[in-house]
Amino acid sequence: MTTQPKRTVAFALCGSFCSFSAVLPQVRLLAARGWDVLPILSASAAGQDTRFGTAATLRQTLYEVTGHKPLTTLQGVEPLGPQKLADALVIAPATGTTMALLAAGISSTPVTLAAKSLLRGGRPIVIAPSTNDGLSGSAPALGQLLQRRHYYFVPFGQDDSYKKPCSLKSDFALLPDTLEAALRGVQIQPMLL
Repeated sequence: MTTQPKRTVAFALCGSFCSFSAVLPQVRLLAARGWDVLPILSASAAGQDTRFGTAATLRQTLYEVTGHKPLTTLQGVEPLGPQKLADALVIAPATGTTMALLAAGISSTPVTLAAKSLLRGGRPIVIAPSTNDGLSGSAPALGQLLQRRHYYFVPFGQDDSYKKPCSLKSDFALLPDTLEAALRGVQIQPMLL
């Protein structure tokens, strides 16, 4: 009998609060499929109450689903790469701000430092964009990340092309398949929906 070692994914949520209801089921699905999920929250996600829910409820939900308290500090996420604590990092939802910081190489937030930490060992970063300015202000950062090694994208498209023509949103249901492909060094296709 052979047993496969448990795989671990760091899973970062950024402040695209309207996407949490679509992202959290994917966290549950990964955990149900045997992944050890290490949650990470951006400062906005960790601390802001919005019309979509409270920060305390989000933190508690993630703890209940994963068995881990969300990491919310630079000190908490820095060991992920050097100590090989995660096989990959998922950033879902990935805001325009987070993508811009990643594109600029700025690792001043828990999410961007987690990415830097895993990239140093060549581990994949899976990005699930969710931003109202993906085809305007955030487009340059998105374009830069699309060209970089070790970055993989959950397929995305315009979420409401008539009312919000610049807005992009990932099909979060494709997140588990994107993660599996990224671990093989493959970008899931089609990437643009």
